[in-house]
Amino acid sequence: MNIEIPIWPYVYGSPSGVGKIRTVAEDFIVYENLAFEPSGDGEHVFLQIQKTGENTDYVARQLAKFANVRQRDIGFAGLKDRHAVTTQWFSVWLPGKVEPAWEVFETNAIKVLQSIRHARKLKRGVLSGNRFEVTIRDWQGDHAKTCEQLALIKANGIANYYGEQRFGNQGQNVNKALAMFGGGKIKREQRSLYLSATRSYLFNQILSVRVIAANWNKALDGDTFMFDRSQSCFKSQFSDADILQRLEAKIIHPSGVLWGKGDLDVSADALLIEQGIIETNDNLAEGLVANGVEKGRRALRVNVGNLEWQFSDQTSLKLCFTLPAGSYATALLRELVEI
Repeated sequence: MNIEIPIWPYVYGSPSGVGKIRTVAEDFIVYENLAFEPSGDGEHVFLQIQKTGENTDYVARQLAKFANVRQRDIGFAGLKDRHAVTTQWFSVWLPGKVEPAWEVFETNAIKVLQSIRHARKLKRGVLSGNRFEVTIRDWQGDHAKTCEQLALIKANGIANYYGEQRFGNQGQNVNKALAMFGGGKIKREQRSLYLSATRSYLFNQILSVRVIAANWNKALDGDTFMFDRSQSCFKSQFSDADILQRLEAKIIHPSGVLWGKGDLDVSADALLIEQGIIETNDNLAEGLVANGVEKGRRALRVNVGNLEWQFSDQTSLKLCFTLPAGSYATALLRELVEI
């Protein structure tokens, strides 16, 4: 069996144009925003680093070598695109040690913008979000429809799909997970990557069913809702006026399961959708449980903050927007343009 990653259903009709992103690294700029302010004191040095054309793991490995510490003594909050200019935070544990001269660490592709001490290591996901500046070049399409779609996205948010990069080239991460579930040997460091891709695939399948039914941003009987920019959830057998009002205000969102072991936390109509996808993909679902993955939830909708756009000429469209941690810029771009 070979799984192909589909073109997930669109919320705002088909893309209204075609174009290119990442023609150069400067066409995809990302600024990472921490969820807290470093205290200025402690055993961990927080470094704000701007990198161009380098991935996060590579910079972390180079930091460990430069600071003469173990790889596990390096922390970062999220993985960032390689083919981009990204500004993100790293932490280096230096208990009782003198800081090295960080400017010596710099290269043409890596710049240390600031350093500050903190008491704890930087953990994955500890972000308030990311700010994106994306330039789409060689754009051709329906100008009026693109602006209409952007206005709808600004007002209503987007379907919170995992981006295609999550699944590897032609979905290979999901298929490698299948091979692993069947007893295939893999490198230890790849295991979590394949498990994450599998959960993401099942989530996108659930979300796509609700996009087709036009209830990805509406309440179903038995839904579990998530608060905006939070992992906190609450269940509701039936939706009252308060829930409907908070959904309309985009304060809460319907959620979908991130499959794994644990109790079911939806019922009624919401459960029928999730069960249908899980039963159809029982080999993937059973593999996740057998590998000890715990169940979670993810919002089906995500708000797009501070969305601005500008056509600098007839063939260049620039977008600026903010997304919470864990959401993908490509989930927005795919609604507008075939890349």
